[in-house]
Amino acid sequence: MTPPATASDEVIALRADGPVLHVTLNRPAARNAMSLAMVEALRQVLAGAETDGRTRVLVLRGAGGHFCAGADLKDMAAARMAPRALGEDPVAAVNARFGELCVAYASTPLAVVAVLEGTVMGGGFGLACVADVALAAPSASFRLPETALGVVPAQIAPFLVERLGYSQARRLAVTGGRLDAAEALTIGLVHAVHADDRLDAALAAVLRDIRACAPGAIAATKALMAKARFVPPADLVAEATAVFSRAAQGPEGLEGTTAFLQKRPPAWAQ
Repeated sequence: MTPPATASDEVIALRADGPVLHVTLNRPAARNAMSLAMVEALRQVLAGAETDGRTRVLVLRGAGGHFCAGADLKDMAAARMAPRALGEDPVAAVNARFGELCVAYASTPLAVVAVLEGTVMGGGFGLACVADVALAAPSASFRLPETALGVVPAQIAPFLVERLGYSQARRLAVTGGRLDAAEALTIGLVHAVHADDRLDAALAAVLRDIRACAPGAIAATKALMAKARFVPPADLVAEATAVFSRAAQGPEGLEGTTAFLQKRPPAWAQ
């Protein structure tokens, strides 16, 4: 089923395939540079997907052979020229909206898959870092240009450290980070690189694997793992026990174990 047309269709394109929502950044003439309109559209799409009762996976991709060339500099220029109301900083407000987008996609209970081709720069680099699964084509070219432009990858930095570790994140920041697909795979930025003619098949295989897992179990696992980054394992034993018990005694746990014993796919995988 195709979602109804919205005002966001100018900057993103949507296609639903059962529980999978394909979200395409749709400004190919600008290599899908992320305007404020696109940021808002991506946030609206995520909020809708989290509450529509059917979407389990979001696939992020770019139109025209590129993923995303980062922030649209026209928006930043307009923010610099905007009059300041009392206590307001227009530039900070623009930056915060992108940071809130990254946080929303990083913390969603849905599975997020990024398919990365061509330019993956700045904010696009950040979106790649928050995806649960990142697949790249050989054409993918990663760049962290902020420091070379005299600015700071402020909202991206925490996700760089989370994805790549402190040492690699520092290296990329101080060198204006340039990576090809093979280098991105080596440092763990992406999880697999596939030839152009195999990329769609690889995506289909990942989606099959995700759909074979229970959506509630995925959400609970993501939440527990997010907390585990900052809490010692010993301090999580009681909470992890409660999470497991709820899952095992809930409808997904009962269906999953029953399906296993009956040697059939669980209901969510059919």
